[in-house]
Amino acid sequence: METRIGISPENLGKVAHELNKILADEFVLYTKTKNAHWNVEGPDFHSKHVFFEDQFGQLDEIIDSVAERIRSLGHYAPATLKSFLGLTHFSEALHEKNDSVGFIHELLSDHESLIIHLRGNINSFANELKDIGTSDFLTGLLETHEKMAWMLRAHLK
Repeated sequence: METRIGISPENLGKVAHELNKILADEFVLYTKTKNAHWNVEGPDFHSKHVFFEDQFGQLDEIIDSVAERIRSLGHYAPATLKSFLGLTHFSEALHEKNDSVGFIHELLSDHESLIIHLRGNINSFANELKDIGTSDFLTGLLETHEKMAWMLRAHLK
């Protein structure tokens, strides 16, 4: 059944396609954060293990909300590792050491990259694609990632 919510089918398709990319980025970032949680080593192991667990928990909720947003627009969310790797702009490259500082730098870089990507879509979704709801949704994601980035950044001072 066609989704009739005041946005043209063409624009709904464009929004869903961009949300698919964001979902892929979120999933890859989640996986990288899980990797940090599982593999961090060093004298600060316990505190960083718990910290990364909190971060991947937040990302899990984000992933679900992005997929549900895609579905609410009448499109299907990608749900395979292959599709995520084909859509993401993140790299799975790993650094050599499993220390917290290395993981934090890598995750911070990805959060900041995602923040920039989200910021670039907010006005486009509202003004060009006439989807104020998704624009507002992206603003909320942006704010969440800004806070997560701040928490990562604070560990580097």
